[in-house]
Amino acid sequence: MFSRILLAAAFAALSISSASAAEPQGGKVTVVFDRALPNVPGKSMRGVLVEYAPGGSSPAHFHPKSAFIYATVLDGAVRSKVGDGPEKVYKAGENFVEQPGDFHAVSANASTTEPSRLLAVFVLDSSETDLVKPVKPVKP
Repeated sequence: MFSRILLAAAFAALSISSASAAEPQGGKVTVVFDRALPNVPGKSMRGVLVEYAPGGSSPAHFHPKSAFIYATVLDGAVRSKVGDGPEKVYKAGENFVEQPGDFHAVSANASTTEPSRLLAVFVLDSSETDLVKPVKPVKP
C-alpha cells in the first residue's frame, strides 16, 4: 500500500515538472518585512522580494485596491507594463510605481539567460492578506 502511494506521488511530481518545463517559470515571492505604520492607523508597509529565473514571469495581476507600490530592480532587468503606461524594461537600480487599482499586465525577467530580482514595497491596508490577484487570460 505504501509503495503504491509513493509511486503515485512520484508520478504526479514528474507530471507536474514535465508540464511546467515548457512554460515560463513564475517568480519566487518572499515577504521580507511587514510593519504597521505607527503614524497611519490601519496601514502597513510590506517589502516583497520577487526573484525571476531566466525567462521567468508572473501572470497578469492586480494588487489590493489600497496598495501603493514602489518597486526597485535589484539585479538583472525586468519587463513591466503597469496601467496605461507602455511596456518598459527596467535595469538594476531603476524603479517604477503602481498606483492603487493599477492593472499589472506584464511582469517578467527581460533576460532568457540571467536571473533578475526586484524589491516591491507596498503601503496598504493592514488587513490585506492577498498581495496578488492573478487575472485569468480570456481564451478566444
